[in-house]
Amino acid sequence: MNKKIIVAGGGHGGITCAMLLAKNGFDVTVYEKQSRENMGYDWTDIFDKKGFFAVGLDMPDKSMYKLKHDMTFYGPAMETALIQNTDPDKLEIQMERKTIYDYIILHAENAGVKFVYDCAVEEPLFFGNRVVGIRTAQGEFYADLVIDACGISSPLRKAMSASTGIQNNPIPYEQFYVYRAFFNKTAEVEETEKFRVILLAENKLGISWIDTEEEYTDVLIGRFEEFDLAEAERSIEKLRETNPSIGTEILRGGAFANIPVRQPLGIIVADGYAAIGDSAFMTVPIIGSGIANSFKASKILADTIIADKEGAYSAETLWSYQREFYKNIGASLAPLACVKLMLTRLEGSELDYIFAKGILNAEDMTIDSDSTSLGAMLGGMSAEDIKIKLSGLINNKAVLAKVIRMGLELAKATVVTAALPKTYNRKNVLRWVKEYNNCFKH
Repeated sequence: MNKKIIVAGGGHGGITCAMLLAKNGFDVTVYEKQSRENMGYDWTDIFDKKGFFAVGLDMPDKSMYKLKHDMTFYGPAMETALIQNTDPDKLEIQMERKTIYDYIILHAENAGVKFVYDCAVEEPLFFGNRVVGIRTAQGEFYADLVIDACGISSPLRKAMSASTGIQNNPIPYEQFYVYRAFFNKTAEVEETEKFRVILLAENKLGISWIDTEEEYTDVLIGRFEEFDLAEAERSIEKLRETNPSIGTEILRGGAFANIPVRQPLGIIVADGYAAIGDSAFMTVPIIGSGIANSFKASKILADTIIADKEGAYSAETLWSYQREFYKNIGASLAPLACVKLMLTRLEGSELDYIFAKGILNAEDMTIDSDSTSLGAMLGGMSAEDIKIKLSGLINNKAVLAKVIRMGLELAKATVVTAALPKTYNRKNVLRWVKEYNNCFKH
């Protein structure tokens, strides 16, 4: 076989796909811009542990992770608390990102994957409309297929032509600008206050969280618009007024990052090209978690590549990756993007009203990284729950109008996503992706 595969960027899904392909005899090289020791943000990640099982990995040793705390959600007035009560068996795990990389890279190397570090991917190489390799800071490299795992700002995705239907860049309200720092802990807090999430904090379009752990207090400021360090420090100082566990010494972190919070990329394949992970916007739109989805997608992609016995790796033969991803993951993520869009349209007072009147309750907010559907988020509502929600909506016309708009958008997104073409035909695919992208206008 000895088909050559390039994984551009050291994304989680790209590495696990590389591992699966190497196990099946492919010649796989990962090109990563960072040095090995600098891979990954200096923070913890929360994700569904079943992502490991999807790619045939055992759970890491228990010393390498812990279970996350249930979150307590507040509106900007912080008058109503919605406290999650997750089934302990469904709790996500919390793991250092660098530890995740240690774990999956070790398995990839043992499978025969080669890694080239300190090698920034700059752009794709084309032969006609086909991607045939990458140009990097260390030179040009060619392969039978390029897997794009470069992340939200992928230079490969940005260079894809309009003829592929691939959206080059996220648009407003599709990415979150985040500042995150780990401070010394200066006070103990009650169990239900260990992980506080404030939506529309300070009536800004975004969130703040305060996660009080044994060794530190993890603080995140996230907005839909870019902000600077001075604004982050001002917001954190404001949080200290009601969160005594936040010290003033930064133990680690203290950096900015961008996170996709949107529907999956409409088209994720082209001739000689497949996108995965943040390059394909595979995060859960409401919570920004994407590691488990990337792991699961990597198994689908690897199976598709292995099944292409002729080694064509064209948009046509890679289309089953797109189909299976949407069938198993993407089709249920897309409607959640409509919920996120509604939240971006709410005023702070309207969100406080929604919390206070039970239109959203604690059960609704008990969504984890594996709850990738609206049904999982809102399923199991009793007749009394429905009565309370309807009563609250009827009595606030502004909120009702925004919920109705969301419902119409959600219905459209569900229908359009389900109409994904079964086979690749460029004309049909371009028509479909245009309709798909139009479902998510702010």
